[in-house]
Amino acid sequence: MFRHTKAFSGFSVNDIARARNFYADTLGLDVEDLMEGMLQLNINGGGHIIIYEKPNHSAASFTILNFPVKNIDEAVDGLTARGIRFLQYDEPIRTDEKGICRQGWPLIAWFEDPAGNILSVLQPEES
Repeated sequence: MFRHTKAFSGFSVNDIARARNFYADTLGLDVEDLMEGMLQLNINGGGHIIIYEKPNHSAASFTILNFPVKNIDEAVDGLTARGIRFLQYDEPIRTDEKGICRQGWPLIAWFEDPAGNILSVLQPEES
């Protein structure tokens, strides 16, 4: 039934204006205003993600969006320079002083958007 559909994902935030600023200006993504209280992230390759404002928003306790990068150290340094603070974990996974988990694959670092949703940058294994 859905084999050929172009599915998309969505998630909520508590402040759509702050979300627009964060995703467009801080992360540098192509953000489109759909209607009041709703944004669309236009992802490289033609994908779309909907962000909608929800008054009783509750932040996801899991990673909702992953950004693959070629060099995680450069990405973390660049995002840190833009004011992003990376999450620190100790157990069962451990992150280093930059917030990067270097145990196994992939190398990954987590951070939050202004609504508290968890995002990541990750460095896929080279082929």
